[in-house]
Amino acid sequence: MNYEKLAIPDVVLMTPKVFGDERGFFMETFRQDEFVKHCGNYQFVQHNHSSSKLGILRGLHYQHKQPQGKLVRVTKGEVFDVAVDMRESSPTFGKWVGVLLNETNKQMLWIPPGFAHGFYVTTDMAEFQYQCTDYYAPGDEYSLLWKDPFLNIGWPLAIEPPQLSRKDDEGQAFEWSQAPKFE
Repeated sequence: MNYEKLAIPDVVLMTPKVFGDERGFFMETFRQDEFVKHCGNYQFVQHNHSSSKLGILRGLHYQHKQPQGKLVRVTKGEVFDVAVDMRESSPTFGKWVGVLLNETNKQMLWIPPGFAHGFYVTTDMAEFQYQCTDYYAPGDEYSLLWKDPFLNIGWPLAIEPPQLSRKDDEGQAFEWSQAPKFE
């Protein structure tokens, strides 16, 4: 596995070694000792799998009392995956990084606790899988406005506007001062 720190160094792009032949392929998708060495000492407690159609945008979601670190990957199709640093004491507070994850590159993205996360589907459909470091807490989920002008995320929109859930369509602006901040 290759571990690449992105423009926000705590966000890590992981590229597995893929061994393939005429029968198919094999790859190691997770190894605890290497993950701890390159990303930190986290344990995963929940694994999720979603399916979405072209033009769906999910996010940008974050939590305060039970912030989730997420190890994400796409097993079918492609998404543009985004992480926004919500940690007020961080030198990259308010910055974002985005990468294309797809079934061909087989890359994974580590997004530590304290980040807002979302993705946009760029193919007819995508299957998105992610492991979380804490359990989902419905009363502790917030949505950051996907088109916030301060963040100015470069979403590669194939369909405008993207299709959103009601909660995501009503997401809060980044500079919303009433939300608790991460330290």
